[in-house]
Amino acid sequence: MVLALVATLLVLAFANDVTHAARESRSPRRTENRTFGVLANRIIAQENLDDARIAYLLGHGATLSRSVLLARLAQIAQQLPAWSQDARLLRRPSITRGLNTTLADLAVQRIDDYQTILDTIAQALHLPWTPTATVAQSWVAAQQSLAQSAATWSVARWGLVREPGLVRLEPFATTLATTSFRTAVTTLAASPSLVLTRGIGITAVSVTPAPLPAPAGQLVLAPVTSVHLAVTVSNAAVDTQPVSLTVTVTPIGSLGTAQRQVMAATLGSLGSYGFALNDLTTVPSERFTLTIAAGGAPSGRGWATTRIYQVTMAPSGNG
Repeated sequence: MVLALVATLLVLAFANDVTHAARESRSPRRTENRTFGVLANRIIAQENLDDARIAYLLGHGATLSRSVLLARLAQIAQQLPAWSQDARLLRRPSITRGLNTTLADLAVQRIDDYQTILDTIAQALHLPWTPTATVAQSWVAAQQSLAQSAATWSVARWGLVREPGLVRLEPFATTLATTSFRTAVTTLAASPSLVLTRGIGITAVSVTPAPLPAPAGQLVLAPVTSVHLAVTVSNAAVDTQPVSLTVTVTPIGSLGTAQRQVMAATLGSLGSYGFALNDLTTVPSERFTLTIAAGGAPSGRGWATTRIYQVTMAPSGNG
């Protein structure tokens, strides 16, 4: 009986130690699982929000201007790399059945898919856009990938429901994966508010020395031997636009010499560029026609692409 009593006490002591050890081991796992759940659900929520935003733009982008649509697409594109970095943080520490690695892989994969979708929309609308996709794939493959990753995660996400911490992980959105993408992009490209309409114009001309009072279209300048011109050309389109600027001096009478300068630049979306030309050579009492012409696109916003001035150099006070 003594031996039996001792054996019973030893069993009870061992069972108590096992129970205590189990409790101690469950506590770190509970903490790890819950910490993982918070971070995982945050990343899933972020990606789902971007999914909804892209789907909304596909369905309602025709109500926006090109500049507004471009800004919203660019905002999403700028966020995606940050989500990718967050997803990589999920890989440590290891969670039951490698659930953290599964989610990290799927999250990064979906970011690649979103980048492909954004690039496709921007290219179809001829928006000024720097490609963001790091994986070479078609939009069809990207959309299929979004559907596949959502289906894979819909099964895997229940892996922690009965584990310590009782973590419930959210599903991935499927809106963009099931959208009629080709039809939506075609509709956007045909929208009057989004059709690319190119237009440029000469928006400012600076002359040094400053002209004396004269009627419109005429420049009366002091009797100097050189005249400095600066010309601003603006882009009315939401796209990059190559432009050229040609300045021609055609003498009237025997004084002066013909001159011609040609310069080129690429204007950014709704941007302007200031051309600083070489000084024009002039002589006192000279008269000439100054023609400033911008080329590369039609006139936009009512801006003139050609300006013509009749220039008169005042006589020298020395004669």
